[in-house]
Amino acid sequence: QVQLVESGGGSVQAGGSLRLSCVVSGYTYARPTMGWFRQAPGKEREGVAAISAQGYTTYCADSVKGRFTISQDNAKNAAYLQMNSLKPEDTAMYYCAAGWSGARCWPADFGDWGQGTQVTVSS
Repeated sequence: QVQLVESGGGSVQAGGSLRLSCVVSGYTYARPTMGWFRQAPGKEREGVAAISAQGYTTYCADSVKGRFTISQDNAKNAAYLQMNSLKPEDTAMYYCAAGWSGARCWPADFGDWGQGTQVTVSS
């Protein structure tokens, strides 16, 4: 079975930075596209960024462009989300997900999900 485990969340003041990590296991047939999503209480899940097995990156939310960077280390089976210049509106549960090669920003294209890691940004 596929398993994804996120880490790196926490609380930070506005303007600070956090780096989220996601380690995936169980994908032995092909490397998936990795995506990051976030969901705040009472709001729908929002795509943040995705990176294909070949390293092509997509930033899904205009609000994170220029502040967040998605990357991966295939040798470590890991994906990362570097978050800089954090704002209170970035506060959410952040989820790592794995999807088919063409998956980008649509949650339904991702079949496997991590448990989430909480990010809280205070003003």
